[in-house]
Amino acid sequence: MSTSASDKAAWNDFWSKDTPKGQSTGCLPGATGAIASLQQAEWQTFAKRLPRKARVLDLASGDGVVMGWMLKVRPDIKPVGVDLAQELPDPPKGAKLRCGIAMEDLPFPDRQFAAVVSQFGFEYGYTEEAAAEVARVLQVDGEVGLITHRQDGPILAHNLRRREEISWALRERDLFTVARSSLKLRAAGLAAIPQAITSAPAEGAQQLGPQSAAWEIAEAIRQTLQLGMREHPQRVDQTLSMIEAKAENELGRIASLEAACARTSAEHDFVGAMEAGGLRQIEKQPLIDPASGKPFADFRTLVRTH
Repeated sequence: MSTSASDKAAWNDFWSKDTPKGQSTGCLPGATGAIASLQQAEWQTFAKRLPRKARVLDLASGDGVVMGWMLKVRPDIKPVGVDLAQELPDPPKGAKLRCGIAMEDLPFPDRQFAAVVSQFGFEYGYTEEAAAEVARVLQVDGEVGLITHRQDGPILAHNLRRREEISWALRERDLFTVARSSLKLRAAGLAAIPQAITSAPAEGAQQLGPQSAAWEIAEAIRQTLQLGMREHPQRVDQTLSMIEAKAENELGRIASLEAACARTSAEHDFVGAMEAGGLRQIEKQPLIDPASGKPFADFRTLVRTH
């Protein structure tokens, strides 16, 4: 992933929520079991052809779900995951995980790994620099497996809808500003919750869906003000700030996802940058979402060029 402060904050927040293992398919928490099963099958097929006791590096590992899937069929391998986030869930048994590490600056000796893998991670980084680091730590006859996002897939579409829903609450209705303005009025004895806040959940549900982020955020703000009627306004404002920060972080993750999808959609440039870094793509296979019948990702296989 890119190493900007906003990106770090966004992904730290994502993993601090302890997403259940197997549910971390990129920016689509709670993805269908069918998608997770397809991903698992791809990684287990990849794992089965690795040398015995192979050392495996998992880039942007997150909760380490890829390492867990691979260990189920190859308990002899020795996987280690790295991720830019500073706080991550515990890794699967038999795997190691190191936090706060960018894929463009790997803290490993040359030719350390028999395989390097990444699921919805590699494409978030600086392609040529990350590829050069992968080529450096990869053994001469090593192999790289990547599951990468697609610009035309359901994951990006889902998240663009989420962005519209979040933006409705944060930007169009500016609900946090309205809520904070009401807190300032409490000192004057005006403790009523504004009509704009009480009506917002129903409006968000009607316009963008009953389980949408628009409804979710609006309802969280309404409940915060309602339950905080007897609390000091500063404490209520702190709760509002936590909700707002999570929403802003999700917008940041969606922006980075959109950029990653744009990067992989420029296939010639993406593959060219990997080759410039020392990796040659030998196969790309689309992975099909059973629900929509559309590709949700690509499985790419690469080798070192020298």
